[in-house]
Amino acid sequence: MMLKSVTESFATLIHGLKVGHLTDGVIQRSKRMILDTLGVGFLGTSTEVFHKASQYSKIYSSNISSTVWGQPDFRLPPTYAAFVNSVAIHSMDFDDTWHPATHPSGAVLPVLTALSEALPQRSKFSGLDLLLAFNVGIEVQGRLMHFSKEASDIPKRFHPPSVVGTLGSAAAASKFLGLSLTECREALAIAVSYAGAPMANAATQTKPLHMGNAARHGIEASFLAMMGLQGNKQILDLETGFGAFYTNYSPKVLPSLDSHAWLLDQQDVAFKHFPAHLATHWVADAAASVRKHLVRSDRDLLPADHIERIVLRIPDVPYVNRPFPDTEHEARHSFQYVACAMLLDGGITVPSFQIQQINRPQVRELLRKVELEHPSDNLPSFNTLYCEMSVTLQGGATFTERSDTFYGHWRKPLSQEDLQEKFRDNASKTLSCHTAESLIKTVEKLEDLEVCSVLTTLLKGPSPPEASKLSSM
Repeated sequence: MMLKSVTESFATLIHGLKVGHLTDGVIQRSKRMILDTLGVGFLGTSTEVFHKASQYSKIYSSNISSTVWGQPDFRLPPTYAAFVNSVAIHSMDFDDTWHPATHPSGAVLPVLTALSEALPQRSKFSGLDLLLAFNVGIEVQGRLMHFSKEASDIPKRFHPPSVVGTLGSAAAASKFLGLSLTECREALAIAVSYAGAPMANAATQTKPLHMGNAARHGIEASFLAMMGLQGNKQILDLETGFGAFYTNYSPKVLPSLDSHAWLLDQQDVAFKHFPAHLATHWVADAAASVRKHLVRSDRDLLPADHIERIVLRIPDVPYVNRPFPDTEHEARHSFQYVACAMLLDGGITVPSFQIQQINRPQVRELLRKVELEHPSDNLPSFNTLYCEMSVTLQGGATFTERSDTFYGHWRKPLSQEDLQEKFRDNASKTLSCHTAESLIKTVEKLEDLEVCSVLTTLLKGPSPPEASKLSSM
């Protein structure tokens, strides 16, 4: 009997996984991911990049439409609703992060909320249908990243959501839409031709488009596969196929469904407690510890001119090495800025990345004193990296602290209470308290939900009278 190709084994996984394959652990972890993703998506609707993406998307219309999260009077065709909601999710770099390195949820969840509304009324999707398709989309991303050592490290060439996220989106859409085995394979082939965006656009307004395009293109790949469009039947087997995105690409046929084990059961995600690149969270943690040595009795930091030198011992990650960031997006990708902001303020929050905060004279003065060192044992992997920070004062005294794991990392997960509090904070500008609490309860019991419309109705946000009350707050 001829062995399956890698591509065929992925199509079999997408087509063949059933609700009965879901484990309690995967259901619980994925519900946390869904709640967090909704919250950062609601927060992201306040950003300039979301505004630009949604204004652009208004040129598209069709007789089927889906909700733009938190916008009760704004609907778009499903591909573009998924696009703008995914842009919102990644607009502040506040979304979840996995290992090997990618942001797994942002390319998948908006696809499913958009499709659940857009399909004919006879298609009633349950909460379990959504959880299964969501986890298929996550699983496909993880499996693909395990085929290359390059994917384990913080990326250098391609932004992972634009690569594996596009295929995860196509996989989730294919599962949700009930594509045949052949159509699932074609959707993957089509999605590979939509994939890929360069890391040079990190720390710019364009980076969130990588997530939006992954969501949109995954839906398009699935729709085109349903229409019979064909691609290379071995797209995941070939170096000139999916292997084009990774060095040392070594794909393997997946185990049979009978012995399927979810990667999410083995490897949890990290949840961020401030909106910046994940690697900066180790820096913030170390800086918070050093700060305890530097505060005066009034809890203010020693004057900046008392500090002579700040050394950060971190991995060599060029796109997060930004000595003097000029924009919010650069500041979110700056080891140096996060270190200085934490030293000065004692905490990092959503407003920490506003331009007036970045341009404070005290921040600029401290930034001039920061040096980076890259110890040979500090590799650019979210699973092993650390930050050691030393601050030397004018008199010569030096204080050193090290962070190996921050609160929110998979080794030190956010409590359910703190995860829900993050959601409330992020949703508070867009949703009423009542709607936010209803969403928390709905996601908590997602596996019991008979129809997804209960969820998507809440995602619309406030009714017009409520909206005017919220905007005046």
